[in-house]
Amino acid sequence: MKSLGICIGATTLSTVGLLANGDNRISTTDILIEPHDGNPQKTLLKTLKELNINNYSRIAVTGRKFRHFVNLSSISEPEAVESALLHINGEAEHFNAIVSTGGETFMVYALGDDGRITSVQTGNKCASGTGEFFLQQIRRMGISLEEAIDNAQVEEPYMVSGRCSVFCKSDCTHATNKGVPKGRIAAGLCQMMAGKVLEII
Repeated sequence: MKSLGICIGATTLSTVGLLANGDNRISTTDILIEPHDGNPQKTLLKTLKELNINNYSRIAVTGRKFRHFVNLSSISEPEAVESALLHINGEAEHFNAIVSTGGETFMVYALGDDGRITSVQTGNKCASGTGEFFLQQIRRMGISLEEAIDNAQVEEPYMVSGRCSVFCKSDCTHATNKGVPKGRIAAGLCQMMAGKVLEII
């Protein structure tokens, strides 16, 4: 049996195919992550055509907002996160929380002893802690996501403001104009976002 999971996020559309083998093992196929550039409907239709949905016995959709506009079986984002953790982790290591850093929001799902979500904490409404804001800043610097991640792991972080997206953007622009290496700025953005997540935790 082959199933398809679709996550329609604020900025991207992600899919994963699950294939149940006869010996109760599950393998993954059709893993796609594509930005929808504000048009999730167009990207969803294109993706479904490319994947040939007739190959799937079941399809389920998740996401915070856009899933409600699709006439397919759907589950809430917390349910999807909880199920994914139980599937991946099983009865193994115990985690206290899961962090979801999305394009427009970031959340911390607190977990109970049974590995299930007990509460959800969300970040403030400031855009400076979101994935889309991060992508905008590295695009302005002319570096790819992969370059930003690689540089951020080895460069000394350049301090940027996390209080407000306007201040943070100004800090990044000022640093770029001063000739601060882009890797240091990317590292500073990562450190600022990590700090926001730690505040919630």
